[in-house]
Amino acid sequence: MEYEIKHRFTGDILFSVEAENLCDANLSGADLEGADLRDTKLEGTNLSGAILRSAYLEGASLIGANLEVANLCNANLEGADLRGTNLYGADLIGADLRGTNLSGANLSGTNLYRANLSGANLEGTDLTGADLRGTKLEVADLRGTNLYRANLSGATLSGADLRGTNLHGANLSGATLSGADLRGTNLYRADLSGADLSGANLYGINLYRTNLHGANLSGADLYSADLFNTKIDGANQSDTNMT
Repeated sequence: MEYEIKHRFTGDILFSVEAENLCDANLSGADLEGADLRDTKLEGTNLSGAILRSAYLEGASLIGANLEVANLCNANLEGADLRGTNLYGADLIGADLRGTNLSGANLSGTNLYRANLSGANLEGTDLTGADLRGTKLEVADLRGTNLYRANLSGATLSGADLRGTNLHGANLSGATLSGADLRGTNLYRADLSGADLSGANLYGINLYRTNLHGANLSGADLYSADLFNTKIDGANQSDTNMT
């Protein structure tokens, strides 16, 4: 049986293989720009270095797939299952990842500039050094995520669950974290200058040497937080709980 991958608009055949499905297939380096892969099973598939710009992967199952350094710029992955996927160094600029399941995935060094991850499950994901500038992460599940030295400047994390997350040295300048849950989070040496933390839960977190200059802390809960050597000048502390 021949399995064909077609372009989402033109219907042109981009790739064909003698197989019933694409699970565990080797598509390394394949040019699949604009491919229609909606609801496709790609579990364990090798897509390392593949070109998937503007591809349509809505609802696809990519559990355990290898997408290392793949190009997924502006791809539609809404609702896709990416549990345990290797996306190391992948390019996901402008990608639609709303509602995706990325739990346990490797996203270290990925470029997620202005990607949409609203409502996504990122529990236990490795995002070390990832570029998340301007990324949308509203109500995303980021529990236990490793964001060591990640760049989240200007990102939107309103209502996100960041409990137990490692944000050591992360750049969150100008980020929106209103109503976010940051209990147990490590923000050692993080940059939160100008960030909106209004109504956020920062109970007992590590803010040692964190930069909160000009941040909005109105209504935030900072009870038992470690504020030793924290830069907090110019921050809005109206109705902030620090006792």
